[in-house]
Amino acid sequence: MPDHRLLRITPETHRVAIDLVYATDRNLTGKPIYKTAHCLLLAPAEAALKKAVELAANIGVTLKIFDAYRPPQAQQVLWDFLPDPTYIADLKRGSNHSRGTAIDLTLVDAHGHDLDMGTGFDEMSIASEHFHPGLPEHVQRNRTLLLGVMHGAGFTHIPSEWWHYELPGSRTLELIDNADSGPLRLM
Repeated sequence: MPDHRLLRITPETHRVAIDLVYATDRNLTGKPIYKTAHCLLLAPAEAALKKAVELAANIGVTLKIFDAYRPPQAQQVLWDFLPDPTYIADLKRGSNHSRGTAIDLTLVDAHGHDLDMGTGFDEMSIASEHFHPGLPEHVQRNRTLLLGVMHGAGFTHIPSEWWHYELPGSRTLELIDNADSGPLRLM
């Protein structure tokens, strides 16, 4: 039986910046979805994140996490707001965020500034595609840098969102319903 233990990620324990936008109104719905901002990942994803942190540190950048584990109920809120499988996982299929194996993030420079990725997090448009043509060279470089760090740590990407990474083969895992019993609670 797989380990469904969600591990807490903090700046102190993992040397990352955390800005869980779904605990704020700075997300695509315009309102908070989470009551509390706890960053959680399944143990294998947490181990891969640690590797990504090391790879990023080797090139002088830090990872900044926007979202990690997402209860299925939060996925429902997002789907109800934008029922587009290009950007939001269909509830029949389930999101790897709800399996604890997906993470949304960016890179931060030594001064604490987000690297320019050309679009904001959760901008559901074709310009958010990893390899969208016509973006400035420095944006392409930054996206490729993030891609290299995350692939080097064992994550894979989806084409439509430069910020989204997940463990390969995660779709075979069950969804983890932690909305009511765990530290991450919904609004």
